[in-house]
Amino acid sequence: MRQKRIKNATKENMTSEGVLIEPSKIHITHDMVSLEIGSGKGKFITSLAADFPDQLFIAMEVNINVCYRILEKRNELNLKNLIIICGDATHILDYFDDNSIDNIYLNFSDPWPKKRHHKRRLTAPSFLKDYVSIIKNKGTIQFRTDHLDLFNDSIEYMKNFFNIVDIQSNLDESIYMTEYEIRKRQEGPIYQLIGRVQKDAS
Repeated sequence: MRQKRIKNATKENMTSEGVLIEPSKIHITHDMVSLEIGSGKGKFITSLAADFPDQLFIAMEVNINVCYRILEKRNELNLKNLIIICGDATHILDYFDDNSIDNIYLNFSDPWPKKRHHKRRLTAPSFLKDYVSIIKNKGTIQFRTDHLDLFNDSIEYMKNFFNIVDIQSNLDESIYMTEYEIRKRQEGPIYQLIGRVQKDAS
C-alpha cells in the first residue's frame, strides 16, 4: 500500500528533530540496546521504550512518511531513550559497531514472495550475516510474521546464523504488538521465532 505523503515529513524537519537521515555511527552508552528494523508507525518500539526507560531503543524505518509517525509518538510520549533512523537495513553496518546490540526485532517484514526477490527479505542470509556482526554474544533476534512461507523459509535461513531457541506457530497476544499485528490477528495465526547468537561456540 502506498503511504500517504505527510507535509512535515521532510529531511530538514526530521533532521532538526534528531532523526538520523544519513548513515553515521551511533555512539551507544547504554548497557541494554534493542533495535527494531522496519518499525512501521512505531507502536511496538515506542511501547517498549516507554516501559523500559533505562534501556536504549532504536527504530529503523526506510519510508520517511511512516518514520514521521514514529517521531510523533516519540515526542508525544517524551521518550528520551528512543533513537530514530530513517534509513535502509542494507546500510546497517554504517550505524552500528560490532557487538553493540542486545536484541533485534523484525516485525512483519515484507515477505517478497517471488523467488527472484527473496534476497530482499530482511531475514535473507546477506542481512543475517550483518545482524550477527552487530549483535552481542548471547544476544537475540526475534522475528514475527503472518506469512507462513516467509516464516518457514526464515527458519531455514536463520539456522545457519543463530541457535533457534523458540518457535511459535500461533503466538499469543501481548502488550507489545505492532499496528499491523493487531489488525492481522483477526485473520489468522501469528508466527514467531527467536534466535540466539553464540559467538563463543567452538
